[in-house]
Amino acid sequence: MNTVGLIVEYNPFHNGHAFHLHASKEAADAEVVIAVMSGNFLQRGEPALVSKWYRTKMALQNGVDIVFELPYRFAVQKAEIFANGAISILDAAGCDSVCFGSESGDLQSFLETIDFLTDRKQEWDANINRFMNTGVSYPKAVSLAFHQLSDSNSYLDLAKPNNILGIEYIKAIRKQKSSLKPLTVPRKNADYHDEHFASETIASATSIRKAIFSNEHEQISIEQYVPFHTQQLLSEYQKEYQVFHHWENYWNYLQFRLLQCSPDELREIYEVEEGLENRLLAAALTSGSFHEFMEKIKTKRYTWTRLQRLCVHILTNTKKGQMAGIEDKASYLRLLGMTSKGREYLNKRKKDFSLPLVSKLSSFKEGEIQLDLKAARVYSLGVSNHVTKELMNQEFSQQPILVE
Repeated sequence: MNTVGLIVEYNPFHNGHAFHLHASKEAADAEVVIAVMSGNFLQRGEPALVSKWYRTKMALQNGVDIVFELPYRFAVQKAEIFANGAISILDAAGCDSVCFGSESGDLQSFLETIDFLTDRKQEWDANINRFMNTGVSYPKAVSLAFHQLSDSNSYLDLAKPNNILGIEYIKAIRKQKSSLKPLTVPRKNADYHDEHFASETIASATSIRKAIFSNEHEQISIEQYVPFHTQQLLSEYQKEYQVFHHWENYWNYLQFRLLQCSPDELREIYEVEEGLENRLLAAALTSGSFHEFMEKIKTKRYTWTRLQRLCVHILTNTKKGQMAGIEDKASYLRLLGMTSKGREYLNKRKKDFSLPLVSKLSSFKEGEIQLDLKAARVYSLGVSNHVTKELMNQEFSQQPILVE
């Protein structure tokens, strides 16, 4: 059974994702689609719009066959560590290839860019440090450093987020000596960060979430941009939990955590460094919302995304020693759901998996899965009080979802 792996967040699953899924399946000539999906908190340091269980249902009802969770220690991370964790899961699950969407859509340009950067690594690193010392953010420094090294049009635009992720996926494959074959398909119509609907059927997840939040208490006007099952599940989630998750749901909890911390305690949290603890504590005293807080702590050096990730780690009280490093791989396969075809694949292949398959949380005692459990509990605080316990308990009670 030829398999293609996808690395996803599906926040929520939309028509662009459907295009990527089908294009990937075709490019890989695959019978089975395996997705590695971030859990309840995402790479950009945000709570997912709806729980990982509902996003798993969206994936399975729209063509994915198996969904594994990307553990928290990889999911809420910079691109290099995020990619390393995801690739290690696909490799352990016996995938033949991984296919990612990119602004380039041309695999050769990825390979040439990686080879170029490998050959010029010392010079590139020096340029990055030089630009960082001027006060710009790391992603900006990376882009500026690269443009200073090369003006060739055959190389990638490193200012584009999906190109950066694609490079990290291929680097992770090489680093792990994986047999995964990398493939890429072009993103269709909408850019990753677009906040407005740019076409009649394809829109970015960012613009879809913006529309949902602006119409949270009315009919959601996104039908033409998401498959039927996504629309149905979003409506069902809102009816069951009376909310879609966003940072303002968690502001009181984050503020409480900050106000009870000393600077020394805050310095122990992952990604708190260079005196940021003092800036965070001062802003927490005078902010009335998460957005206001972020505006006060934002600097040229730290991107909004980096600061949001830091806030997630404060919220979950995640210490520096608990998170993955760039050499780390996942240590388990957490199964969230499958179709009947996915179940057939698992029955045939799971004995060959190089990591333990976890289908029930209570049966697995690995220490790092406790981070996933803690993140799920914190995430459940974002819903109405009378359903918090239900969402919290789901982490233990929910069996892997089966879609026939």
